[in-house]
Amino acid sequence: MNINIGISDDHRKKIAQGLSRVLADSYMVYLKTHNYHWNVTGQLFHSLHGMFEEQYTELAEAIDEIAERIRSIGYRAPGSFREFSELTSIEEDTDQPDAMEMVRRLAVDNETVLRTAREVLPACEEAGDEATIDLITERLDVHSKTAWMLRSHLE
Repeated sequence: MNINIGISDDHRKKIAQGLSRVLADSYMVYLKTHNYHWNVTGQLFHSLHGMFEEQYTELAEAIDEIAERIRSIGYRAPGSFREFSELTSIEEDTDQPDAMEMVRRLAVDNETVLRTAREVLPACEEAGDEATIDLITERLDVHSKTAWMLRSHLE
């Protein structure tokens, strides 16, 4: 079926490609945050365990919203680990970091998601895609605040 939502095919494709990268980065941060929730140890266990849970819970909802936006503009949302691995800018852990290194890595990762999300905005603005702009703006707010809170633990 032809899609006629007031956004050109070319713009929808660019937006979907950008959102797919945001989705992949978000999913990888979700996965890493959930891993850290399970595996954090040390004096800050209780506070970090709870903070990581809040963060991965928020990310789980965001991932769904991002994927649904991709679908709503007529594209398939990536959904496999292989696809996410190919699209993401987030580095996967190859070790078991201590608590403060977990916090540092998540601060860096949230900043990475911010940069990836910002890259989508020009295509959205050019297309007049206010719904995606709203979604990206919300993600920018959440990841900015999360990165700040994580960095505050490192001071």
